[in-house]
Amino acid sequence: MMKTLTILTFLAAFPASQALADDDCFVPMADWQPRETVAALAVKNNWSVRRIKIDDGCYQIDGSDASGRRIKVTVQPATLQVLQIEFEGHDEDGARKGGKVKSDD
Repeated sequence: MMKTLTILTFLAAFPASQALADDDCFVPMADWQPRETVAALAVKNNWSVRRIKIDDGCYQIDGSDASGRRIKVTVQPATLQVLQIEFEGHDEDGARKGGKVKSDD
């Protein structure tokens, strides 16, 4: 009984929005855009594509941007909205730097 009460208390205090991962895409496969359309999105954005894969129900483009930085772009499969861009590169001193950009839309 005490264990059940503890679990229920935890679940009540844990916001439902945090239970879902931010980067997961929950879209029926019938609504997905084809890979060719994802590849065209990459061309439109001047990204060189190494690989397009599916990760957590989203498309993920692995490649590089126009300046040659390695990138991972997370794309919503039905709307092709860019959800996140992770990038790696070097600054002018030669030190590695990286970052992550999330879409607020």
